[in-house]
Amino acid sequence: MGRLSIHILSIFPGIFEDFLNYGIVRRAVEKKLLDVSIVNIRDSAPDKHKTVDDLPYGGGAGMIMKPDILAASLESTVPFRENRRPEVIFLTPQGKRFDQSHANKMSMLDEFILICGRYRAVDERFRETYVTDEISIGDYVLSGGEPAAMVVIDAVARLIPGVLNDFESGIEDSFQNALLDCPWFPLSKTSGTFCPMNISGLVNHGQSRSAF
Repeated sequence: MGRLSIHILSIFPGIFEDFLNYGIVRRAVEKKLLDVSIVNIRDSAPDKHKTVDDLPYGGGAGMIMKPDILAASLESTVPFRENRRPEVIFLTPQGKRFDQSHANKMSMLDEFILICGRYRAVDERFRETYVTDEISIGDYVLSGGEPAAMVVIDAVARLIPGVLNDFESGIEDSFQNALLDCPWFPLSKTSGTFCPMNISGLVNHGQSRSAF
C-alpha cells in the first residue's frame, strides 16, 4: 500500500499544526498512509525582515508575492531536490472548481505540492514557470490559500485506501455518484425528547446495496 506525500508552501506554517493532529488526517498520518511536509516561504527570503512581497509593477492596490522567493522555496522541497517533478497546484479563485472527482484523482497520486498564496496575487512568471494546475474551492475570496489547502487535504486523505475503517464509507459518500447521500439514523435507541422512529418505510442499506 503506497503513501501519499503532500508538500505545502505557506508563509504561515503554524496554521496547519492543529489541523494535522485531529480526525481523519491524523489517522492517515499515524497509519503512515499520508505524509505532510510544510515549507515556510519566508525561509527563502534573504533579507533580515524575511520579505516575500513587493508593490505591483505599474501601481495599484495590494502586494504581489515575489517570484524568486517562491521559486527558491519550491525548489527547496524534497521532490525538487531529488529531481522529481510532481503536480504543483496553486490554490486560487481563478482555478478550476475543486470537486469530488478532483479529490478522487488526487488521492491516486504519489505526491503533489500545494502553493498557498497571500496578498493581492502571486507573480505571473512563477505561475507560468512552475504551476501545473490551479484549484479553487469556491467563488469567494479568502485571506490566503491555507484554508483551501486544508479542504483539499481532508477531502483527499479520506479516499486513501486504508485510512477509513470501512473503505465503502468513502466511496459511497455524497457526490461520488453526482448525488447527495440519503438520511441516516443510528442503530441504537435514542433517549430524551426524540420521538420513536417509524421504521416501516426506512431503507435497509445493507439489503439495498445487495439488490443492485
